[in-house]
Amino acid sequence: MKKETNRLLQLIADMPENFDGAYSLREDGSCAARQSSENVSIDSKSDAPGLVVTVKANTKGETVYIPACVTHGGIDDLVYNDFMIGEGADITIVAGCGVHAEEGEQARHNGIHRFFLGKGAHVLYQEKHIGTGADNADRRIDPVTDIFLEEDASLEMDTVQIRGVHNSIRKTSAVLKARAKLVVRERIMTDADETAQTDFDVTLEGEDSGTDLISRSVARGNSHQVFNSIMRGKNRCTGHSECDAILAENGTVVAAPALEATHQDAGLIHEAAIGKIAGEQIMKLRTLGLTEAEAEERIIAGFLA
Repeated sequence: MKKETNRLLQLIADMPENFDGAYSLREDGSCAARQSSENVSIDSKSDAPGLVVTVKANTKGETVYIPACVTHGGIDDLVYNDFMIGEGADITIVAGCGVHAEEGEQARHNGIHRFFLGKGAHVLYQEKHIGTGADNADRRIDPVTDIFLEEDASLEMDTVQIRGVHNSIRKTSAVLKARAKLVVRERIMTDADETAQTDFDVTLEGEDSGTDLISRSVARGNSHQVFNSIMRGKNRCTGHSECDAILAENGTVVAAPALEATHQDAGLIHEAAIGKIAGEQIMKLRTLGLTEAEAEERIIAGFLA
């Protein structure tokens, strides 16, 4: 693999050396390395670029790495990955994408991931996006995640995008059967002229299904963010959506939540807060010897932790 690929992999996946489990590493639109394990098979799709990751029923404690890297401009990478998670399995999937482009270059990665979780299965899905290179390069990452949870299945999604990605549209949809649970923790920071859009669409179809969608973001420079979410309660269920955003310099944020209940026992809640860093927070840290800039960075780091 290229030196730049190795550097990006450390930033987005931190994959251990000599890892002996299942993994697939994607470099500039092609497979760079792949390995299956006894309980996790990784195969190429027959009808599109991408993978089929199959996890045997009752597999416990395994971690699967599937990061993708774009190391230079002129690449528009599109990949379709399906994850078939057997009943009762409990695993971690580490994904993410790093895109590098130099002055005046354009580079893009678009990963379309579909998760099919069997009854009682649990997945922790970690996804980190990062852009590196020249400030005036055009780096795009546009992930699409479609989630289908059978009865008693649960998926936790921890997604991070901190600077460097010039444009991003992040789409996540989910359909939950009875007692299924979806938890999403999203953290985003944009700067300069970057734009980022998040679209959540969750259907609580089964009785006693539930979801918790949390987005925390910081818009700096002249960047712009959009947060769209809709939760559809079609049965007795619980749904909570929260968007908290901090504005710095000339950053702007638009939050457009929506709730749709077609069952009288659907309990849906949305919370949203957009504002600047409180002056008393900065003042308190400055009394401890920090400059105003250092205090602001400390507050933002804690907010996005």
